Amino acid sequence: MSALVDLADLPAQLAEFGRGYLLTSKDGVVKAVSARARPEDDGLRVPTPGRGSVANVAANPTVTLLFPPLTESGMSLLVDGTAVVEGDDVVITPTGAVLHKAVA
Repeated sequence: MSALVDLADLPAQLAEFGRGYLLTSKDGVVKAVSARARPEDDGLRVPTPGRGSVANVAANPTVTLLFPPLTESGMSLLVDGTAVVEGDDVVITPTGAVLHKAVA
């Protein structure tokens, strides 16, 4: 089961989740790092995700943020976007978001 998230509602949705994962890729290899995304203007800032993630974003700006459910019966939040590197940070412009619940 999935429910689209209006991007205008994304800051409120993020407030309900804790730390998630920033997924980046380069040369077909996906890298996942623990991350906390902060709403900022029309985007999301992930402070200092690490050199590997920053290098991946520089090579391939397509990223996903994954926030696992907070309870076993809860929903995951997935946010797709396009990212840029700003210093040691990654700034993401969301292109879509969905709440997803795995079906048992």
